[in-house]
Amino acid sequence: MPSTKPPARGGLDAVSDALLAMSRQLQVRDVLQTITASARELLGAEYAALGVPDDHGGFAQFVVDGVSDEQWKAIGPLPRQHGILAAMLRDEAPQRLADVRLDARFGGWPKAHPTLRDFLGVPIRDGEETLGALFLANKQCGPGERTEGRCAFTADDEALLQTLAAHAAIALTNARLYERSRELTIADERARLAHELHDAVSQKLFSLRLTAQAAAALVDRDPARAKDELQQVVQLAAEAADELRAAVIELRPTALDEHGLAATLADHVQVLDRAHAAHVTFTAHGVRALPATQEEALLRVAQEALHNALRHSGAEHVEVTLARRGAGAVLTVRDDGHGFDPAAVRSAGRHLGLVSMRDRASGVGGGLTVTSEPGKGTMIEMEVPGG
Repeated sequence: MPSTKPPARGGLDAVSDALLAMSRQLQVRDVLQTITASARELLGAEYAALGVPDDHGGFAQFVVDGVSDEQWKAIGPLPRQHGILAAMLRDEAPQRLADVRLDARFGGWPKAHPTLRDFLGVPIRDGEETLGALFLANKQCGPGERTEGRCAFTADDEALLQTLAAHAAIALTNARLYERSRELTIADERARLAHELHDAVSQKLFSLRLTAQAAAALVDRDPARAKDELQQVVQLAAEAADELRAAVIELRPTALDEHGLAATLADHVQVLDRAHAAHVTFTAHGVRALPATQEEALLRVAQEALHNALRHSGAEHVEVTLARRGAGAVLTVRDDGHGFDPAAVRSAGRHLGLVSMRDRASGVGGGLTVTSEPGKGTMIEMEVPGG
């Protein structure tokens, strides 16, 4: 039977802090990271990981703590549901092993993977559903805490990790419900905007077409009336543009309002780095809040530039930098891909993405510079003046 001896006062405080930290997070990814880091710190492990299974024998998400970004990238693809990981996903019982490498279910690991010895893992369950598997490896302890000359996870560690897993299930379920609620709210809002666009802008455009047709019919036989109709065309076009602009402003990415441009870009780059073979990095230097229209334009240009670099350039490295420049900011997206001749692109009328990026930059009072050469990569720089 696991020991029920309570931890020391400092230990109770640490457990309380960990549980509160879990409950405060509302994004699933943040919950997973908090759970993993808290478990590693509380139980004194060198490594910790938490895997959320998908429906295809792999993991939809896999969060680690104690492994550097360089190590994690070198390890390679996410693990499959096999060996000890599969056992934790199928069985309610915890897995506590003196040396995971000696277990019959052990199937090895990639070359860059750190060496794991003593092992402790528990499933994270919500009723009959297994939400994930949480495990620790390589217990760290002082000389007085060693058993037979080595560190090992104890029955108390096992009981504490099970407690953390129970609370983790609650926090993870709440975060999923919150994200689902936000998705539904956003979907409802977009449906409302689509309805407004149809009712307002579409009607304006329909009136615009009829008025233009009337003006065309009157040009030869009644030029004065045709001129009046054309003035009406100008007014209707301006009203339609104003209403469309108002609707587009409402579609501003919510992440910008909640987290700001730097954090939104950092999250976007992190996702792309995990999804593509190229190494994608982001660095921010002293950037202050900018006018909303400028932040959105910078985000859209970054997304377009990253899309081009990752889909078409063959780059191995893509660097995104956001830095303060005077009262404004400068965004730089640099890759080591195939590159191209910007003059040839302009003369051929291709790369409409570049045209769109230039339009976005000029639309907020900024400028866009494209530097590229065949075989020497590409650098796209957008500068905005601030507000």
